[in-house]
Amino acid sequence: MKERPALASRPDSATFQRYYYCKEELMAFCRANGLPASGGKAALTERVAHFLDTGEIPPPPPAPRRAAATAPPREDAVIGPNAACTQARRAFFQGQLGPSFTFNVAFQRWLKANPNKTYREAVAAYRAILTAKRERPAPIDSQFEYNAYVRAFFADNPGRTLQEAIACWNYKKQFPGSRQYQRADLAALEGRSR
Repeated sequence: MKERPALASRPDSATFQRYYYCKEELMAFCRANGLPASGGKAALTERVAHFLDTGEIPPPPPAPRRAAATAPPREDAVIGPNAACTQARRAFFQGQLGPSFTFNVAFQRWLKANPNKTYREAVAAYRAILTAKRERPAPIDSQFEYNAYVRAFFADNPGRTLQEAIACWNYKKQFPGSRQYQRADLAALEGRSR
């Protein structure tokens, strides 16, 4: 087995992208090389790959624009474009849906995709999202490779433990290529007592 190259050794971009690196490792590499270290794992990975390919430091991402102050939400008001998850909106939705309300990813996507809908429709959509969530697990975004791996591990091995899933994940991420769960990853558990 070829060992995963350290980022400090500056592997070529293709080699870098075949291995798994934690977000903390990517941030440390960015700081050490004068690259912006902010953003999600996907953005950091893209930034490091670009740097390894070109040696160039990309300009920092633009600062997010602040939304203009808006009136407090009402049931009959239109959501509007770029609806931020503000305290006023949170208070409105908690008043309508209860204290357990959160701006989950699916609801945030709904808000963004439906700027011309009313807050009344948003409340109904949130309830529908919760119902759908109970019926089927939510998809896991690509930057959360570990979470997707663990979910797939347990789907294939319902009687196994989290420690076993973690051992298989740690084994899997040593190798180049896909970091999706495969039954062959159970080789990491050979010789271990349950």
